[in-house]
Amino acid sequence: MDLSKLVAVSGMPGLYRMVANKNNGLIVEQLGTGKRTFASARKHQFTPLESIAIFTDDGDSVPFKEVLQRIKALESELPVPSANEPADVLREWFTRVLPNHDRSRVYNGDIKKIVKWYALLDAQGLIVAAEEEEE
Repeated sequence: MDLSKLVAVSGMPGLYRMVANKNNGLIVEQLGTGKRTFASARKHQFTPLESIAIFTDDGDSVPFKEVLQRIKALESELPVPSANEPADVLREWFTRVLPNHDRSRVYNGDIKKIVKWYALLDAQGLIVAAEEEEE
């Protein structure tokens, strides 16, 4: 699973594939629709998905890619809830996915975003189970 070209853009919903880099921003393509747009660096912040990690209780963090792979591996026995589920349902689900996540630093909004992003990436066929990736 290659997350290197995927970014989250502040102020813009969804996830984007970086198409081109310009001096004053990025040209990005929205996943799902394929619509291209220019995102100014003056107005937006860019977060590569590859750099995102989830805080854990042991002071370490788990890369977002590993969290996605855990969700994919558990999907048959632990279905992914809708992002509109109540906060306690989402928290309980995420605790089963990543039992040692830091509950004081991983907020309900973060879990909701993980669910939305997982659904978007899975619909695009971009999530590969860890076993498949090793081959």
